[in-house]
Amino acid sequence: MLLVSYSVCQYQHAVSRNLIKVSNIQYNTRLEGSTLNQSIINEGDHTLLYLNRKRTYLVKVEKGKSFHTHKGFIQLDNLIGKQYGTSTTSNTGTEFIALKPQLRDYIFKSQRKTQITYPKDVALIVMFSGIGPGSQVVEAGTGTGALTSALAHYIKPNGQVFSYEIRPEFIETAQKNLQRAGLIDYVSLKNKDITAGIDETNVDAVVLDMATPWLVVSQAYNALKGSGTLVSFSPTIDQVVKTGAALEKNEFVDTETIECIMRRLQIEPGKTRPETLMTGHTGYITFARKALH
Repeated sequence: MLLVSYSVCQYQHAVSRNLIKVSNIQYNTRLEGSTLNQSIINEGDHTLLYLNRKRTYLVKVEKGKSFHTHKGFIQLDNLIGKQYGTSTTSNTGTEFIALKPQLRDYIFKSQRKTQITYPKDVALIVMFSGIGPGSQVVEAGTGTGALTSALAHYIKPNGQVFSYEIRPEFIETAQKNLQRAGLIDYVSLKNKDITAGIDETNVDAVVLDMATPWLVVSQAYNALKGSGTLVSFSPTIDQVVKTGAALEKNEFVDTETIECIMRRLQIEPGKTRPETLMTGHTGYITFARKALH
């Protein structure tokens, strides 16, 4: 059994629809079936095959297909028509549980060419940005689309994420991950350097996960609606200081920088304690809001 503690959050105040757009080329995409509101596994749905906490597998359920593991193979046909949460066995008799994938599963199982944003940081970014259903959000630094997926999840069904990325190969990977998560309709991927300007105006939030966020602060101010939020995720404090100075220069208010540290607990009678290994520092998250002037 595992318990996750989110209580260690260190606050540091800083001074400081089916359309993908890439380089003016428009790609029509098909939204893969989302399983969020269903309890039955249909052909084409994804399921998370759970063996134990360290071994889970995100697979697409298709007729005539099998999934091979070190514990034998599973006939995916057998899952069609079954309820999520049901058990299935491999040819060697090993039991797996077919769970419904959650947002964090799509994020952790995404194809990666860059480091992903961890759920602990994603949760704070979503909460402090103030976004919700219908929000218009600009994001820079698409990467593999992990944070993009989370933003899209929370602004649907009638919001939109405009995600800027300068590397085409990252956009290709992000597109695949967003399609698998059933979120592609809520994202416009843009192969453009955001430091050259933001096309959108009157947006609710600008979320930056890039090496030089301070270079985008003035453009973000112009793109945001009054009281809109800028969020910047940076791994080093030097980046935070430069971003904080740019926020002050551009008359943003309510500026705050936080770091969230999460540790897991090993729960076992007579042996309950924090796990020996943990993910320590991932990054600093800076938030600020636009004041009209």
